Order: sequence, then C-alpha cells, then structure tokens
Amino acid sequence: MDNFRDVFLWLIFPYICLTIFVLGHVWRYRYDKFGWTSRSSQMYESRILRWANPMFHFGILAVFLGHVMGLGIPQSWTDAVGISEGIYHFMAISVGIIAGVFTIVGLIGLLYRRRFTKAVLGATTKMDKLMYLMLAAVILTGLVNTGTGVGGTYNYREGVSVWFRSIFYFNPQPELMVHAPLSFQIHGVLAIALFALWPFTRLVHVFTAPLGYVFRPYVLYRSRDEHEGSRARRRGWDKVDTIPRRR
Repeated sequence: MDNFRDVFLWLIFPYICLTIFVLGHVWRYRYDKFGWTSRSSQMYESRILRWANPMFHFGILAVFLGHVMGLGIPQSWTDAVGISEGIYHFMAISVGIIAGVFTIVGLIGLLYRRRFTKAVLGATTKMDKLMYLMLAAVILTGLVNTGTGVGGTYNYREGVSVWFRSIFYFNPQPELMVHAPLSFQIHGVLAIALFALWPFTRLVHVFTAPLGYVFRPYVLYRSRDEHEGSRARRRGWDKVDTIPRRR
C-alpha cells in the first residue's frame, strides 16, 4: 500500500483522532467541569422534546450496541456459539434498520425544535451545529450501509471489523479498509472524525452518570421560622425558646 492518502486515512488519522478523544476529555474535565453537561434546553420547549429525545437516545443506544457486536466481537466467536452468517445478517439488518429509523426520526425532531424554537436556537452554539451535522452524517451513512446493503456481498466483519480491532491491538491493518466499499470508507472517516470532535461538544455528557445520587445522604427539609417569613403569625401559643440565655 503505497498511496499516502490511504496510509493517512486508515493508519495515521485514527490514532490522531483517538488521541484527541482521550486527551480532550482529560482537558475538558480538568478545566471545564461546569461545562461538562448536555446543556439542557427543556425549560424552553418540552412538547417536541418529550417524544424526540427518548426516540433518539433509545435508538442511538441500540445502534451503539449493534456496533459493539459487529465491530468488537469476531465472527469466529459468533460462529462458535452457533450463530450462522445468515442469521447474524438478518438480525443486523432488521434490528439495525429499526434502531436507525428511531434515531433519525428522533434527531429530526430535535433539529426541528432547535431550529424553529427561538429560545433554543439562541442557546445553540457553532460547535453544537457542527456536532449535529457530523452526527447526522454518521447516522445516515451507517443507515445506508445497513439498509440498502451497499457493497453487495462484502462482509464487513472480515474487513472493517478486523481493521477496527487492529487499531486497539496496535497492529493496524489499513489495507483492509482500502478494499472496503466506498460507502463504508465514508462512514468510517466520518465516525473517526466525530471522535475527535466529541470532547469539545455536549456529547461529553455520555460519560456522566449520577452515581453519587444513589449514595448521597437524605436531604432534610425544615420549615422556616414564622417570624422570618412575610405571613402574619397565627394566634396561639408562643414558641418556647430552648436556647439558654446568659444572665
């Protein structure tokens, strides 16, 4: 493989983006803890958010789990437990299309809300717009690969998946992506670029879980003394001062 473009795209570029992904999150956590949030806009509009947000998040979760299985689990493992290529392909197509449609419909709702709700649009940054554009492109190209079977008889589990795992083994095999269909290459480049963009967007909230909420102490609520409020005191017995006073 002598083409520098191929070497850069499938060998150098992935490591650059993954390095930015890791170091970017470290930097963001150290210097921008208060910005480590999804920057919720629910207070501005909730009617569309009520259905679009769950559709998008449940859909993207299913897409993520599908990628974990398709990219992270070798084909030899599924063959060993009796899952044939035909069964796997059917599951990937059916579940993938359903999850993809849910994700796309939810994302369209969120984008419509963000564009045509004035208050939400005002709270949208340039980085938000770039993030949404990249995310939509990654989802759409992935859905095209899943739904239309672009690439014909191409088995991505013997090409793209092996290349993806080889990056983390520090034994990259870029030649596997060179021979992949163009649609898979486009999806791969966009997904890798999204990793580099991730730490600097609201996507960081994916790595935030309110685990401390489970173990936090109870919150005690006490009523304020009547004389501190603005309401008139009710008639009745006066409060007894239990704090001893010096004489």
